[in-house]
Amino acid sequence: MTQPANAPAKVIVGVDGSPESVAALRYAATISRALGHHLEVLGAWQPRVALEHYTAEWNPERDARILVDEVVKEAFGHQVPDGLQVNVLKGSPVRVLLDASKYAELLVLGTRGRGGFAGMVLGSVSTSLAAHASCPVLIHHDRTISDAT
Repeated sequence: MTQPANAPAKVIVGVDGSPESVAALRYAATISRALGHHLEVLGAWQPRVALEHYTAEWNPERDARILVDEVVKEAFGHQVPDGLQVNVLKGSPVRVLLDASKYAELLVLGTRGRGGFAGMVLGSVSTSLAAHASCPVLIHHDRTISDAT
């Protein structure tokens, strides 16, 4: 493990606003509580590369933070776990989570996120992290979500 010796053990959960990431966050909270580890919610943002017209009010970092805060609220309501750490970092989701995995005991993800194609069992971010993360990866599959879609 590459985590500094004095840093508390943590479970990191990657969220993107999808129902799968909300379910993964709830599950990660249960795991971190059972293990006595800290829980960190991690979102990522990156500037779009497209020929679109953006207004001066467009702020991808702010929008990502709002999205992550909404996931936390949806997952826990007013019962947010003590010590919950929420971070939103610039970069691709895969790169941000791969870097974070160096300092985690466990990385938790949903099966597929906002960009997933209907019918896919596992998303590209989950697949990449399962193959390359520096810590164990738990990919949470919430059957109540997949059965409803």
